[in-house]
Amino acid sequence: MDIQKLSPQLGICGQVELSDIPEIVRAGYRLLVCNRPDGEERGQPGFAEIAEAAQAAGLTALYLPVAGPSDFARQAPAMAEAMRTASGPVLAYCRSGARSSMLCSAAIAP
Repeated sequence: MDIQKLSPQLGICGQVELSDIPEIVRAGYRLLVCNRPDGEERGQPGFAEIAEAAQAAGLTALYLPVAGPSDFARQAPAMAEAMRTASGPVLAYCRSGARSSMLCSAAIAP
């Protein structure tokens, strides 16, 4: 897993696997945000699986999927609220990290 830090409070990465959860916790993240729709690719872990493992490890998990361009505007307010109210650093993920990066940018835009 390759985490790109956008700020001390925000990171993005590609698809999170169940085995990545301990590393995410060790890195200090408190909120894990999934921007990838379930079922996008065969073998992809579903959000429920990731959320269960995250919560068992003490992380909060949030599902804000982005499947197409219209989803950025629809999900940006929820992402902004999540980043504002998180109890610590936020890690957002999708397949490659690109959608998460764009959504985070949209969320912090004035």
